[in-house]
Amino acid sequence: MQVYDTTLRDGAQREAISYSVVDKLAVARLLDEFGVGFIEGGWPGALPKDTEFFRRARTELNLKHAVFVAFGSTRKAGVRVQDDAQVRALLDAETPAVTLVAKSDLRHVERALRTTAEENLAMVRDTVAYFVAEGRRVFLDCEHFFDGYRFDPDYTASVAAAALGAGAEAAVMCDTNGGMLPSLITRTVGEVRERLAVALGISPEEAVARLGIHCQNDTSCAVANTVAAVEAGVPHFQCTANGYGERPGNADLFAVVGNLQLKLGMPVLPDGCIEQMVRVSHAIAEIANIAPDTHQAYVGSSAFAHKAGLHASAIKVDPVLYNHIDPVVVGNDMRILVTEMAGRASIELKARELGIDLAGHPEALSRVTNRVKDLEARGWSFEAADASFELLARAELADGALPRPFALESYRVLVEHREDGAVVSEATVKVRVRGERVIATAEGNGPVNALDEALRVALTKHYPELSRFELADYKVRILEGSHGTGAVTRVLVETRSTGEDWTTVGVHENVVEASWQALVDALSYGLSHQVRV
Repeated sequence: MQVYDTTLRDGAQREAISYSVVDKLAVARLLDEFGVGFIEGGWPGALPKDTEFFRRARTELNLKHAVFVAFGSTRKAGVRVQDDAQVRALLDAETPAVTLVAKSDLRHVERALRTTAEENLAMVRDTVAYFVAEGRRVFLDCEHFFDGYRFDPDYTASVAAAALGAGAEAAVMCDTNGGMLPSLITRTVGEVRERLAVALGISPEEAVARLGIHCQNDTSCAVANTVAAVEAGVPHFQCTANGYGERPGNADLFAVVGNLQLKLGMPVLPDGCIEQMVRVSHAIAEIANIAPDTHQAYVGSSAFAHKAGLHASAIKVDPVLYNHIDPVVVGNDMRILVTEMAGRASIELKARELGIDLAGHPEALSRVTNRVKDLEARGWSFEAADASFELLARAELADGALPRPFALESYRVLVEHREDGAVVSEATVKVRVRGERVIATAEGNGPVNALDEALRVALTKHYPELSRFELADYKVRILEGSHGTGAVTRVLVETRSTGEDWTTVGVHENVVEASWQALVDALSYGLSHQVRV
């Protein structure tokens, strides 16, 4: 099996992604740690950034598992291969392997390249043979292969045959427009292997072993299409991390690898690598400045999250009953979501996940369950706010006597629109901390920020560790069924400290009060957690 990654070239075509050279070096290292066999670095000579990347990669990348690959086109029509500037740039990249792209749809040959069918085949043969003679491993991406095959199967198959006959390691069938379905992939692979066997004078098994697959996701079938091709005998498959790519993207590397190795038992990655799946996926997302997809298969934070009480009851007996794999295998974890749908089993499991034993306290378990259902009915959302749920559960376990690090006496917020156009918020809080009454005032760029700053001023003397707490995210949502300026709002606050994140929730008709509730929970959780740690 050849796991070929093209995140740094095809994946970089996704809208809003722009990798720096440093970014590309970091992504390449992560992909190598995941154990892919080939890392396509980009198009040297076409972009100055890619040329610089290949120059630095020669000395800065020490790949353990992967072969580094440069990408480019075949020689131009009517130009000798040794005189083609793009071919020279590929050679100068000094990579052990080269992937060439060629038109395999006769319509593209005639209308886009504006050359003849025979000259296109000569371009393929000449360029492949040239790089093979230079000691490079060569792959040929047959662009628009499946659309071209439906239009003229003889010609499209002849492009693949020309590449293989000239010494290419694999002819990669590209679903460039992303319009194929798994059944069509399977049928086409079967037909192409027979055509190549005849053209090259080899067995059908040898022919299919020299094919590759590259799928776009325009029908949401890129992963399924890739798996279908591999099941049909194709050993070389191209993917991108997290499915990044142009339009709806490419086949997701992590889903394809997970399906092949964990479902079909194929030895895709080296030992010990698949456990890095979640870490590598999320790290690449951060480098791309794209939030990780919480619902992505295998690696998403919700991939093994269970919400309904019926699921939780079964999971309590045996987690295998509702997980298609053990999430630990890919570096993920199971989560229990607490919502109005939750029963006692969900609450018990979620509490256990947070280090709270409610199983031996049935009355407290009942109170927590009823409290959650009541609050969720009024707009709270604990599935997105584990920290608030933990505070609630610990309070009920302590019969409501859970001490808080401070107690509110009152707060006030003023918003001033000044003559110069500046808008300034000022907040004053009065709290009791360890028996002391503290009054503090602070300004902020909004009422919530001002409240947060004032509360920190009031508490920092007693809790200096607050200096490490950072307000990482703030979300406001108008709850369904409420309308206008008097609508009920839900506020979620994400707080960060020394590598840990936690989320709290507040709900009220007044957005400032909802924010205050979430802020109080955020600081209370963080301070109590610091003490426990």
